[in-house]
Amino acid sequence: MDVHLRDLRYFVAVAEELNVTRAAERLFVSQPALSKQLRALERQLGFEVFERVHGGVVLTRQGEVLLPVARELLERWAAGVEEARAAAPTGTLVIGMQTAVGRGLQQAALRRFRAAMPGWEVSLRLVGWDDPSGGLADGTSDVAFLWLPVPAGVGTYVLATEDRGVAMPADHPLAALAEVPFAALRDEPFIALPPAAGPLRDFWLALDARDDEPVVGFTANTPEEVFEAVISGLGVVLVAEGNARLYNRPGMAYRPVTGLAPGELAIAWREGDRSPQVVAFINALRQVATKV
Repeated sequence: MDVHLRDLRYFVAVAEELNVTRAAERLFVSQPALSKQLRALERQLGFEVFERVHGGVVLTRQGEVLLPVARELLERWAAGVEEARAAAPTGTLVIGMQTAVGRGLQQAALRRFRAAMPGWEVSLRLVGWDDPSGGLADGTSDVAFLWLPVPAGVGTYVLATEDRGVAMPADHPLAALAEVPFAALRDEPFIALPPAAGPLRDFWLALDARDDEPVVGFTANTPEEVFEAVISGLGVVLVAEGNARLYNRPGMAYRPVTGLAPGELAIAWREGDRSPQVVAFINALRQVATKV
């Protein structure tokens, strides 16, 4: 039986909140996505862990037995990860990333970090959009490059503020415009992040500028899937100005979009984490970001 750590985190959060909606807000995922994951966990286990009641849920007898086991497993895994990192000559800083960073930030910051923390190793970890925390929530990342909004319990320092534009097939009729009003995109099918991305998915579908539901033409799990879907004509996608340059490819056009608030790229960390390696990397990025 393959039960993922994410399933255990979801189970523990709901068990502590006794309300799926509150747990979803705490986990920074959508309520339907969390409910779906819980049902899948129960199917895997072969028994129900929650009983649905008015106003929330309660643990079943099986759920009460499973809860301390799940908590222990999560705690042991987090401790084991820390011990493994400590086995490096001095230590390892794990940087979570969901897309390429570019913008002259990462390489310059790493040079400053290595000067400040000699002997420390750095590991770059690609994290799927189904984890909006970039690996911070389960401790598999020490810091993460994330686009706002971010989950609760995560501290951030904004590195870049960039306009949102639209990537579309090069032969799309709107590609003839120098700028595209957002109103012209309302009926276009959009490439979307997975539902588990929560508010981040909503932001890149521009729900903040809509009073209607977007048309989703394709759901992508990686940046490569996003832009392959665009070139294939499955839909358009909102992209930060800097990412448009990073992911530029033949057959695709990028145009600025008017009527949208900009996106914000940030370095993120677990609130309250004052470990020397985390502080050193954040400080390195602060110094670099002021010069970009």
